[in-house]
Amino acid sequence: MQSPMSEAVLADAPGKELESLPVPDSFRAATVRVEDVDAFRSTEDKDVRKSLGVTRVPMPELAPDEALVAVMASSINYNTVWTAMFEPVPTFRFLEQMGRAGGWEARHDLPYHIVGSDAAGVVVRTGSSVRKWKVGERVVVSPAYVDEQDPDTHRDGMLGEGQKAWGFETNFGGLAQYAVVRASQLMPKPAALTWEEAAVNPLCASTAYRMLVSDRGACMKQGDVVLVWGATGGLGAYAVQLVLNGGGIPVGVVNSAEKAEVLRSLGCEAVVNRADVEDGDPGLLQRPEGWKRLGRAVRAQVGEDPHIVFEHVGRRTFAASVFLARRGGTVVTCGSSTGYEHLYDNRYLWMRLKRIIGSHGANLHEQWAVNRLIALGHVVPALSRTYPLDDVGAAARSVQTNQHIGKVGVLCLAPRPGLGVTDPEARARIGERRLSIFRG
Repeated sequence: MQSPMSEAVLADAPGKELESLPVPDSFRAATVRVEDVDAFRSTEDKDVRKSLGVTRVPMPELAPDEALVAVMASSINYNTVWTAMFEPVPTFRFLEQMGRAGGWEARHDLPYHIVGSDAAGVVVRTGSSVRKWKVGERVVVSPAYVDEQDPDTHRDGMLGEGQKAWGFETNFGGLAQYAVVRASQLMPKPAALTWEEAAVNPLCASTAYRMLVSDRGACMKQGDVVLVWGATGGLGAYAVQLVLNGGGIPVGVVNSAEKAEVLRSLGCEAVVNRADVEDGDPGLLQRPEGWKRLGRAVRAQVGEDPHIVFEHVGRRTFAASVFLARRGGTVVTCGSSTGYEHLYDNRYLWMRLKRIIGSHGANLHEQWAVNRLIALGHVVPALSRTYPLDDVGAAARSVQTNQHIGKVGVLCLAPRPGLGVTDPEARARIGERRLSIFRG
């Protein structure tokens, strides 16, 4: 049974009505628990379905600079998989650090961690110092949790020492019926999108934007050839769209004919199927003969080597990425889903004057820039499948085992997919076909 607040949100009640209703004392949320930290110590297959589940948790108190969001939908990112595997370190260490900081941050140090770094929903409460957001507004949530009192934050939100990934390095994340966020994380929900379509974008789309478009990333130019690993995954799907929008030439690397067709539907003409390159040897791309074979496949399609390699896979591809970038080219990396200890031949880096750029998340300006592109329909959601909150373990497992394409959505308060569109005319202009490319 839903609380009166949840029922009012589902009924699209106005802000004044929501303000008059009590906030529920508890809510349902996807959590991992501190007592399970050692559950996978002697297990090779760290099946996240065993550690990630839905429980009822108490409602936290709201700080002056925060908002309480009734979450209609969220999504699975790889940081949730890391959290549920308790790797590379248990995220309870991050929560303990917040606890030691004291003040409002002490609330985060709990024996359970509410996970999730994406959300779309409705503001139902604001703290006393929140000025720009009102109860009843429809929002999406940026995962960048920054310390506004850190001087480096005012240079770039991602440089501040207190910067954290919300729902990964903080508690009270988005895979829940309610989420606590800083007001500086809020952005307007794109009116043409459903709740689940809006929820899957913030983390991956903004990360790809910073990596490729921002002056803090690879500074992609018109005509640049950009090699995108995992081009139909959560990050790669947005990278391909941003390259196309910016006049670049994406070369998408996928591992199946089905994914190749999805890429072509996005407008990516140069597609390399890893299976064709590996020819039955899954370790080939970790050796020089595999790098050279992939390089030939890229040149066969676009006639030249990549200016930029969009890297996030990590150990299994990083050496190939350093090799494949052209002389003077750039490898931009934001993660290491297959392992964060990389071994590569440094001669290809220094003797050919290449660069490696580390990129992490996106600051609020970059977040708003890509959110505008999504609202305009210039970038479409990579949503492929939606799960109910009760099946969050299965949703995370599909990402853990790479059985998905694009992004996997999770319905939290929304009772079914397809709700939340407030501008059907804008949706019609974008087109249902484009909006559902990843759903087949």
